[in-house]
Amino acid sequence: MNIFAMLAKNLRLGIQTIRFPARPPVTAAFRGLVRFDPALCSGCAMCRFRCTARAITFTAGKSTFTWSYDPGQCTFCGRCVEGCKDHALSQDSACPPVYLTIGTLKKAYTLQRKPPAEKAAAPPDPSHVSPPGAS
Repeated sequence: MNIFAMLAKNLRLGIQTIRFPARPPVTAAFRGLVRFDPALCSGCAMCRFRCTARAITFTAGKSTFTWSYDPGQCTFCGRCVEGCKDHALSQDSACPPVYLTIGTLKKAYTLQRKPPAEKAAAPPDPSHVSPPGAS
């Protein structure tokens, strides 16, 4: 086929391409951006240790700590969310927004350290108490 005939045919028929949607649909089990709730965080840094992509950084000081997340490095595996015993991390179920500049979605929080919670003394177990008079 002559290239000019093919060009003429394509111009005569017009646009035949199906446009890609602005946001592709996601599955029910989709794991998106990691969300951080500073009110629940105890500063244990377990999320940093579990993040194999090094998207989470943690800098500790005496009375404060800085938690930072860079979605540009994240693989969205969910290991950090699974390892957070305080449930301070969660993942979005929607696609992340489109960004054109590196570091646009990066978030950092500087928080005060929480004092460790004192463990309450457990009441004695009545099944382990010896009856009176027994030695």
